[in-house]
Amino acid sequence: MAHRVFRGAESKGTTRRAMLRVAFLLTALAVLALSPARAFAASANVQITGLSDINFGTLSNFSVDAVRAESVCVYSSTGSYQVTATGSGPGGGFALSAGGARRLAYDIQWNSQSGQTSGTQLTSKSALTGLASTATAATCTSGPTTSASLIVIIRAATLSSAQVASYSGTLTLLIGPN
Repeated sequence: MAHRVFRGAESKGTTRRAMLRVAFLLTALAVLALSPARAFAASANVQITGLSDINFGTLSNFSVDAVRAESVCVYSSTGSYQVTATGSGPGGGFALSAGGARRLAYDIQWNSQSGQTSGTQLTSKSALTGLASTATAATCTSGPTTSASLIVIIRAATLSSAQVASYSGTLTLLIGPN
């Protein structure tokens, strides 16, 4: 299990809106078998490596989406995998909290190629299946060093209506064989 903390910079005021501090804690879980009904699942291995802090820094331009992407290594002994994301918002939703009722929604996208800044939109607790991995080693020590992209987006509409605060939350990724 890998844990990574996502940190942002301290908030400062602007003329109309405050800059936001955004932090995430990312938990990645690689599952050896998601479905006992699949005979191959018992011998399938998956692993995600290369997660690091994602820093939104100080956000001051609320007219554009804030996008941060990270290339990671996803290895699957079967060559294919699925990813499921769950946030720490209500019902597992993708939302950051600043305490009380102050929330900041965000989107998660996944791309099965590294170095990408857009991908397939993930829905909380729903698996994105049929993904192919180019990784040839469990920790990407040989072959490509990264094989997928995690993209975090805070939409401009959300930013423009956000209350001044320091927001944080948790994102859990579950990687399993297909």
